[in-house]
Amino acid sequence: MSTKNTVDFWFDPACPFAWCTSRWILEVEKVRPITINWHLISLGVVNEGRELAPDYRKHIDGTWGAIRVVAAAQAAAGAEVLGALYTGIGTRFHDQGLSQGQEQRKESVAQALAEVGLPAELINEWDNAELDAALRESTQAAQELVGSDVGTPVVALNGVGFFGPVITRVPQGELAGELFDAAVTLANYPHFFELKRSRNEDPSATEEG
Repeated sequence: MSTKNTVDFWFDPACPFAWCTSRWILEVEKVRPITINWHLISLGVVNEGRELAPDYRKHIDGTWGAIRVVAAAQAAAGAEVLGALYTGIGTRFHDQGLSQGQEQRKESVAQALAEVGLPAELINEWDNAELDAALRESTQAAQELVGSDVGTPVVALNGVGFFGPVITRVPQGELAGELFDAAVTLANYPHFFELKRSRNEDPSATEEG
């Protein structure tokens, strides 16, 4: 009998890298026995106090609204709503490109709330900085697994956390499962820490068989 693996996945809905990796994990779920637990990690929190290029700082400062709404949804309805809400927001942000400017991002999140049956008034939490304490706590939980010098996504396989895997296309079917098997094998070796190479393409949720 196959062992059921547990995947803890930290995401910021604004991150295209987390989006690609999350879609891979959902493909894995089709071909491997896994349990997925979704968590929040805020790009705003991760980049607090860091010197960033002006354009990237503007981008990071624009990420707070959406993740605050997601945090409010979690507080109101429980962590079980995170996966579906993330899919609703991420599809609009990353697959449909509906994240150009705050108003478009806000409308996309409002549509995702409606799609998954969550209260429309949650969109009013967009500017609620009181939610940032919960975001810092969840982000800290991820950083305690992998360190503070990484970004998103953070994935823990059976409790062993890593930054990444960073992928730019979404493998399908058995290929998705094989990639997962390899990641679990690495996670099971207590002295493995890092693999990295220069990236020469941007992430896309385009399926790759």
